[in-house]
Amino acid sequence: MLRFGLRGLRIVSDGFEKPAICTREIGSSCLANRLRHGATCGCSICISDRGISAVFYGKSRAVIGQRGYGDQSVKEPEPRKTCLYDLHVDKQGKIVNFAGWLLPVQYQDAIAASHQHTRTSASLFDVGHMLQTRVYGKYAFEFLESLTTGDLCNLGKGRATLTVFTNENGGILDDLIITKDDEDTFFVVSNAGRRNEDSQLMLQKQEEFKAKDKTVHLEFLDPLEQGLIALQGPEAAKALQSLLNIDLSKLYFMNSVETRLLNSLVRISRCGYTGEDGFEISVPAKHIREIAEQLLAIPEVKLSGLGARDSLRLEAGLCLHGHDIDESTTPVEAALTWLVAKRRRAQADFPGAEKILSQIKLGTRKKRVGLLLGHGPPAREGAAILTPEGEKVGVVTSGGPSPTLGRPIAMGYTPPDLAQSGSGVLVEVRGKTYKATISKMPFVKTNYYTGK
Repeated sequence: MLRFGLRGLRIVSDGFEKPAICTREIGSSCLANRLRHGATCGCSICISDRGISAVFYGKSRAVIGQRGYGDQSVKEPEPRKTCLYDLHVDKQGKIVNFAGWLLPVQYQDAIAASHQHTRTSASLFDVGHMLQTRVYGKYAFEFLESLTTGDLCNLGKGRATLTVFTNENGGILDDLIITKDDEDTFFVVSNAGRRNEDSQLMLQKQEEFKAKDKTVHLEFLDPLEQGLIALQGPEAAKALQSLLNIDLSKLYFMNSVETRLLNSLVRISRCGYTGEDGFEISVPAKHIREIAEQLLAIPEVKLSGLGARDSLRLEAGLCLHGHDIDESTTPVEAALTWLVAKRRRAQADFPGAEKILSQIKLGTRKKRVGLLLGHGPPAREGAAILTPEGEKVGVVTSGGPSPTLGRPIAMGYTPPDLAQSGSGVLVEVRGKTYKATISKMPFVKTNYYTGK
């Protein structure tokens, strides 16, 4: 989802800012919100459940050190806050700078404990750093289809779809969810780490449409005026229903509704990035803390941070942009061919259509796969994938311990002939090789509410 590198990392805890100094060299970690050391060195990064902690990543190698380490010619921009920042501090969240946003990686519970609570009960996540955009006007659907692979024409009102922005070479610029409010009105949620790129992409396309006398309106919602929270887990519906008048049993997975919650007009979408049943709730900033606290007053609901959100999405086999997918990866290579709608394939009118359609017909040179490891160390981003004979054939893009399975899991890319479920491979971790098995994803069964 997000991609960046930081120097002079600091953590805010109990209201005080502390240097996040780690004496270990950190390679390209699998995620910004998760670099978990095999052992701890006692720094503020490493202190957590069995060494599982969150830090930052970059596509290149980095060393996290004291403020002032590294090239000082580039000044880091001031980190931004979501409208729930004060709540996180009050609740003793371990705040980290995540892609330029101050967000909690965890609270007093260990990441693994928060993960399991989400799987068995309900957790509340702040995802207010995501880019929320309203797109409307007579040509809104044509505008969005000119950027994505989705079929918005046949999408029903109130329905949402996962899709991707693609470039002319078929690469994935970002993954996003588009909700169709009406024939000429759409609501888009895309990744925080691609905020600038996505907004520029849409603004540029808006100018192209304007030159053709096709007016499209874009409204990028200010994250300090409109927040976004995710309530996830098997008890999420019961908890949220207690505060609503509408019947949530009639709101199915990937459906959205605007309604009132504690006298505030909100958007409730039945979706999330954990593999569990749940909701993303877009709320005006002036009401979001009250709503969050009302939800947290329900015994089944606890706050959870970036660390658990990441391990949950990994178990669900969901991609993180900048790692599992990026501008050089096509939907076909990423095992996301289903995101290329049937009508769009027939019309071949989306960015990168020639390459993507060719790959659908002829195949690819690499494919995203799941990896089940034994009880050795987890394979992190950048770890080599080898044949049983020791030849390097692929690379891990995300990996870590699975609290649900009790063993390491990962995803990465291999040649198609090795991508069959059950195939044996090796992964290289710290100079040693460990056996792994190609696995279907998700690693843990999803529990989306489809009404069936």
